[in-house]
Amino acid sequence: MDIREVSIGLLISVAAVDMSTGAKEDLFTVPVGKKCIVTHVVVRSASAALGAENDFGDGADATTWLQTVNLSTVAANEYFVIESNNIAYTIFDAGDVFGVKKIAGTAETATIDIFGYLFDA
Repeated sequence: MDIREVSIGLLISVAAVDMSTGAKEDLFTVPVGKKCIVTHVVVRSASAALGAENDFGDGADATTWLQTVNLSTVAANEYFVIESNNIAYTIFDAGDVFGVKKIAGTAETATIDIFGYLFDA
């Protein structure tokens, strides 16, 4: 059994994620036969101050988890924890691709760690 199915843990860590304005950056694809709940995301090791509007989730616009997350205070030696709040969120299905889309700002990169768990579909 995959450890990601028995506890909340690190689903994936992606370095040098392009946080510039534009298309969604794909980070994690839910495996075949599984569903996924994302509990929190850590943004760290930024190349410069990040933007004030970032969306996280699946779909072309990454708007199914959290929207307009302000990361403008994250510097190179800092980290920022984004947690799900006490509202309903989408359960991601097999093949769904969780990612980030920056809405406005300049070109930067960061490492993004996605935490959560998997369960049988």
